[in-house]
Amino acid sequence: MNRKLVPAGLLAAALATGCTVTTPEPDQIGIVYDAGPISDTTFQNCIKPGSKDTSGPFDQGYTYPAGQRTFEFAADPNDPEGVKVKPGAETGPMKMLTKDPLEMLVSGVATFSLTTDCKTLQRFHEQVGLKYKADTEEGWAKMLSVYIGQPLDRALDAASKEFAWRDLTYANPQAKQQWETKVAEYTGQFLREQGGEGFFGGFKVTLQQPQPPLKVREAMAAVQQAQEENTAQKAKNTKAATEMESIKALVDVLGPQGAVMWQAIKDGRIQVIVSDGGQVNVTPKN
Repeated sequence: MNRKLVPAGLLAAALATGCTVTTPEPDQIGIVYDAGPISDTTFQNCIKPGSKDTSGPFDQGYTYPAGQRTFEFAADPNDPEGVKVKPGAETGPMKMLTKDPLEMLVSGVATFSLTTDCKTLQRFHEQVGLKYKADTEEGWAKMLSVYIGQPLDRALDAASKEFAWRDLTYANPQAKQQWETKVAEYTGQFLREQGGEGFFGGFKVTLQQPQPPLKVREAMAAVQQAQEENTAQKAKNTKAATEMESIKALVDVLGPQGAVMWQAIKDGRIQVIVSDGGQVNVTPKN
């Protein structure tokens, strides 16, 4: 991505032979300008990935990323608040506002590729690349934050206002799919408005499940716990009612004292021994 720097020895050789060399890597595309000391800087040619260009000693070569690239906006998985930037990501999770309204954070990744059309690449270089010094790592990142990050941020807000936050979190997978489609559509629209039309192709957006604020997540967990406890209590109540029906049936058959005696025998609290003579001995167990 960085502009090729020619070592002093090679530069001397280039001056001696009247040439300079620009060599993009296999994942880069190059562009060369005639920049002689006594002439205007003019476009010369584009260089395909992995190719070598040999031209005049004062020509200037620039290289830009080629092939599929990514713009990741994601939260550090170790951050409970979900706001810190994931290591290696271009930026942190983006904010979005649903129609309810509720502000949530969402992580995801946008994939795209820089144009390989020479004329379009020339326009990109002259209108965008030079302004942001996008042939450097720092400049490329800054350019992406404007031409990819800003349209994507706007698209998330525009699309999310059409959906309820519960539908986008857990309740409605179909709504989440429709939301992702809307985000991609709005991103393309805002990218064109930003002036990036034609510069980037193959644009796709993959979004993770939005995360409500921590307090809302805690409240949802409390509601879920209460529902589970309520279900458990209902089961206990049903069991108690069944036991009461059983006791009532015993009383009807054995009478109150007989029912108590039966339950005590069942629970193992007393021991009943019937002798050969038919005598019944009831002994409490220690």
